Amino acid sequence: MADVALSRRSVPDGLVLPAKAGVAAVTDAGPASRFIYRGAPDLVPATFGIELPTTPMRAHVAGDRAALWLGPDEWLLLAADADGPELAAEFSDTSSGKPASVVDVSHRQLGLVAAGPRAAVLLNAGCPLDLDPAAFPVGMCTRTILAKSEIVLWRTADEVFRIEVARSFVPYVVAFLAEAMIGVD
Repeated sequence: MADVALSRRSVPDGLVLPAKAGVAAVTDAGPASRFIYRGAPDLVPATFGIELPTTPMRAHVAGDRAALWLGPDEWLLLAADADGPELAAEFSDTSSGKPASVVDVSHRQLGLVAAGPRAAVLLNAGCPLDLDPAAFPVGMCTRTILAKSEIVLWRTADEVFRIEVARSFVPYVVAFLAEAMIGVD
């Protein structure tokens, strides 16, 4: 029997990511390890290396790791792809016997980046949030929708947004953004 090697496919496999000069470009956020953590915020910092944000809708970043607040006891933890197996083992050891859970969702969702001077306008074609920097500043993150897809939206810079979306919805989100980009000047 032949050996079957599994490898994580990147976001753009077979997809054309939209870009329009003066508007925005949608790019692959790159491979990452992703975990959903539920529990007390003080159980993770030693293991993950970042103090979890306790202010609603905020993200903390240190190096190539990020912790995004999703709810009163829920965070999305992002790390370098290569760190995934080691972090999974460390999380398991840290949370053992405690009222907490860590679920590896690395293969479930993927990341896109929408960047450009009109990225907020592009996203507002399908996202009901006010993405003005006064209402949605750098460092803010939340679960929301983009057209008919649930996403996690995170403003990482003035004109840059990271979109975390379920793998099965990536083709839909990319097609939606390509269509929306046509109408943005």
